[in-house]
Amino acid sequence: MAYCTQLFKLEEQWKDMTPEERQKKRSEQAKPVLDAILAWSKTRTAAPKSKLGIALNYLKNQWPTLTTYLQDGRIELSNNRAERSIKPFVISRKNFLFANTTNGAQSCAVLFSLIETAKENHLDPCRYLTWVLKEAPKRSASDPNWAQTLTPQNTPPDCR
Repeated sequence: MAYCTQLFKLEEQWKDMTPEERQKKRSEQAKPVLDAILAWSKTRTAAPKSKLGIALNYLKNQWPTLTTYLQDGRIELSNNRAERSIKPFVISRKNFLFANTTNGAQSCAVLFSLIETAKENHLDPCRYLTWVLKEAPKRSASDPNWAQTLTPQNTPPDCR
């Protein structure tokens, strides 16, 4: 717990930095903390099905994923923000019309992803969806890379 607290305190100090600066600081200061976590975990033994055994196995198996955030200053230490953004959809999914089929569920997931992507990029979700749904048919007919042209960085100013 102390290691995690230390990592979150470091991230709080770096929240206003550019991604490049944050990545450099992580390499200098967070990597040693992560190395210490890994070293600590290697000194522990526990029955595989015990809570500690499960946690140690999870840490070992997820280590490459956990340390990915060191390589890119845009990646967050925790996925809490992403989890919170999808929570309303997870809680309400039984109430969604058409979500009882694979295609319906996939359609819902696509729409939810577009909405949350718009929010994360400071776009008006309604305007962004309207723009995407109007432009997609036109662009898909003539451009094989049409989907990339509909990303948030390519939106018109009135979507902001």
